[in-house]
Amino acid sequence: MDRSQKADSVAQLNAVFNEVGVVVITRNLGMTVAQSTELRTKIREAGASYKVAKNRLAKIAIADTDYAGIGDFLSGPTAIATSVDPVAAAKAVVEFAKTTDKIEIVGGAMGPNVLDAEGVKALASMPSLDELRAKLIGLVQAPATKIAQLSTAPAAKLARVFGAYAAKDAA
Repeated sequence: MDRSQKADSVAQLNAVFNEVGVVVITRNLGMTVAQSTELRTKIREAGASYKVAKNRLAKIAIADTDYAGIGDFLSGPTAIATSVDPVAAAKAVVEFAKTTDKIEIVGGAMGPNVLDAEGVKALASMPSLDELRAKLIGLVQAPATKIAQLSTAPAAKLARVFGAYAAKDAA
């Protein structure tokens, strides 16, 4: 990799670090190509990205970002998982780590907040942004549904009472 390629790589990484909501650092412990491909597929499906970057270049790229605190995690054979959704990358990596011992979660960060491996696992246990939105919409719609049911219930009761009187008079 020549100097211009390194500068491009640093610029791309810096742009990624300025856009994402969470960064998860993993350590490769001898994954096969098939396992690596499976991990990348799962991360892509979750709406995140996974990149193996040179540690020195990644440290230069994070220097002027909120993620400057994760520089200590960048040693050895590491890879970086990122996502705009604060939970997506962490959830995908933790789910994959449960299936194999060939990947280790080193740590990560959510903005300026540095997370250790347990912090990343705790973040992965939280519901995703889409799940939270669905719950919020459900909570907002529930009172409206109950109000509609309550407002139509008295009319329905009256209709049943009148129907019962009509049936009684007819008999």
